[in-house]
This record gives sequence, C-alpha cells and structure tokens, in this order.
Amino acid sequence: MREGNECNCKGEVNPEVGDLVGLLFAFSGKAPGMLKTPSMSLQARPSGVITLGESTVKIVPKKFKVHSLTGRINPELMRQAFKAVKKNRGAAGLDKMSIKMFEDNLEQNLDALMRDLKSRSYKPIPLKRVYIPKGGGKVRPLGIPAVRCRVAQEVIRRLISPIFERQFHDNSYGFRPGRNCHMAVRKVLQYLDDGYRVVLDADIKAFFDNISHKLIMACVAAEIADGNILGLIEKFLKSGVMEDGVLKPTTKGTPQGGVISPLLANIVLNYLDWQLHANGVKFVRYADDFVITCKTLPQAEKALDLVKDILEKDLELELSPEKTKIVRLWDGFEFLGFYISHRTTRMRPKSQEKFKMKIRTLTKRSHNLDAEVITKLNRVIRGTVNYFAPPFATVIAQFKRLDAWIRKRIRCMKYKRISRADNKRMKIKHIRRLGLLSCWDLCLAVKER
Repeated sequence: MREGNECNCKGEVNPEVGDLVGLLFAFSGKAPGMLKTPSMSLQARPSGVITLGESTVKIVPKKFKVHSLTGRINPELMRQAFKAVKKNRGAAGLDKMSIKMFEDNLEQNLDALMRDLKSRSYKPIPLKRVYIPKGGGKVRPLGIPAVRCRVAQEVIRRLISPIFERQFHDNSYGFRPGRNCHMAVRKVLQYLDDGYRVVLDADIKAFFDNISHKLIMACVAAEIADGNILGLIEKFLKSGVMEDGVLKPTTKGTPQGGVISPLLANIVLNYLDWQLHANGVKFVRYADDFVITCKTLPQAEKALDLVKDILEKDLELELSPEKTKIVRLWDGFEFLGFYISHRTTRMRPKSQEKFKMKIRTLTKRSHNLDAEVITKLNRVIRGTVNYFAPPFATVIAQFKRLDAWIRKRIRCMKYKRISRADNKRMKIKHIRRLGLLSCWDLCLAVKER
C-alpha cells in the first residue's frame, strides 16, 4: 500500500490488509462500483451484511479468525492491567472502592476477577454518571466504571488491541501506542505546507454516546471468534449507568471514561479512514475529531458530502453542525487545542482560558501564598507548556504574556489587592526565588530537547 493516504486512480486498496477491521469494503479494480463517492451509496448488497436502519455495511468474510484469547488471561496479564489502571489514577466507581482499597487486597481481588473473566460469570458494575464542564455552559457526561471493571476492560483491551492495531490507518493518531496529538498536528501542518490549504474541520456529534452496539460487535466479531471475549465486550457496553439513583440501560454508545472505549471507537472509525483513503482524501483523525485538507473549495465541499454520506448512511452517526466548517488557512482553524493559521500555530483561545481558570483557582486572594501553592502552580504550568510548546508551535510571545499575567496574580495574592506599585515591592527576581516556573523559560527548554 502506498504511504500515507494516497491511492491509485482505480481506488484500489492492497488486499494484504485483510478486511480492514471487518468493515472496509474489498475495493478492487474489478469492482469499482463498491467505491463510495459523495453522490452514490453502496450498489451491492451481498451476503454477510448487517443492516443499521436504512444503511447496509458489508462484513467481509474472514478465512481465519483469532481463537482462544480467554486462555491468554493469566495472573501476569492481570497484574499488568492493574498497574496500567493505577497509573491512570481516576476516581472510585459506583461501589466506592478506590484504587488504594482495591490494592490493599490485590492478589485476592485479581484472582477472583480472573476466575470470573474466564468462567463467563463476570458481571459488570453499573457506571457512575458524572458531568464535567466543556465550555460555553455545556457539560460532558462521563461514565466512570468501578476499579474492578476498569481492570477487566484493560485486560480485554490488551488482548485485542494488537489484533486491530496493525489494520488501523496511518493517519489515525488517537489513543494508539507510539502516537500522540503532536504527531497528528504535525501531519496536518505537512499537508498545509504541501499546498492543501482549504480545510474541512469536522467533529462527529456526540460520537461516544451514539455508536451502535450492533456495529461495534460486528466489527470485533469479524476478527475474533472467542465467544467469551465477545460476550465480555458486550457486557461492558450494556453495563448500564446509575444517574440520580436511577439505573438506566445503555442501548447504544460506549462510555467516555471507559478503558476500552477509545479502542472500540477506533475500530468503528477505521472504516471511515479507509473510505477517505480510497477516495484520495488527505485527512488526519484523532478519535472523533478530524480534519480534511484540500486544494480548492469545491474539493472540500465534495469531501464534506462524502463524510456525511459515510457517517449517516453507513455508521448511523452525524457531524456536529456547530463544530464542522470549511475554512481557508488564512482564516485559521482549531485542532487538538491548537489554533492553526498561515502565520501561527499556538494555543487556541479556549485552551488559554482553561489554563487561566486553573491558575485563578489556585491564586485566590483569600488564600495565603505558600510553598504548596507554588508547587501546584508549577504542576499546571509544566503540563501546559509541555503540551503547547513542541518545535512546530509559535507560542513564545503568548507565554511571555501569560507569565506577566501569572506574576500579577501572585502579587494580588500576596498583598490582597491590585496595584502597580506592588511590581516594585515584589519584583520578578523575588517571584523566581519562590520557585515559580516561567512559561517562557520552560518553553525554550522544551523546544531545545
């Protein structure tokens, strides 16, 4: 297969890729009608298909599937899964058992969980519903699994991830080993430098809440024949969620907060990736957030029609009309927290405001300025700069302004007022002696790595 997302004029895809997670159509020069274009839906309805509403998605038969994954569940895998869950931290679930409480009786808990997973007696604990702010007065619903369920999901994720990982598209960067947000942004910048300067900035509406369980299971079953593993995944999906004391069933979607959710999302959206690839579209995707780069506005409009057609007719999903738009490079667009234009790649305004809100929370004038405050501020500053100061970013001037603003907050906290006279009472060198990190200095250090 050609590198990146280039394809030949016939729309051929290398058959050695297999069935592309069981969802990609077998494009070939002999069957050009199977190639999906913006103005046509699928022409053939062969045997071995699943129907979602009015859409039909072909599941390509696979001669060999993966069997006996259950036999690979052993004490070592259980310990590795727990270590990964512990590293990610996270709150307790509905059973109120924290990671520390689970660890206090670790061997017995892991042994009991391993027996349940292998004997088909595992019963998931319903998710705990929490809401986090997402800006603009909106909130994002999360489903928090119990620690025991997070370990179980991590076990299954480690078993099936290698099977699907080799089939994912090169331009998919979300929640994959050895890939990150910076690589996705760098790929977008590469396309922009190559002359693809009209951008379709796309976002799938409530993606994690609306994925069809039937489609997820069909995708996984196309590669895996272990009935126990398939049953466990279905149990994860249908575990239910407890909200305001009421247990609500989960009939669609995969919970944000679930360990296995990102992998299942990538498995489903891999179909979209390869459809775009077959149409010669230059795209970069990170989970449900993706951009398509084109050379002309008509090309971008055709790409938008194509994406809508694939999502709505094949995957029963839709684009968010508020977040999906076509822009030219000089107008700028946002992707993964960055604002990208022909002049700059920097923190987007929303990301900068989130950073400021964290600083405001830590520097209230009603609190005292002490070493603990400085430690917490440094943690926020270090994390923000490490993410927003990669070599391709132009954020030095932005961080200089943020440094001045943080120093102002420190002085207000120290003297319980806002006054320019305090600039002389507490100079920059005095603030540095407290141990406060400078965004600008840290930015230069990160860029020199």
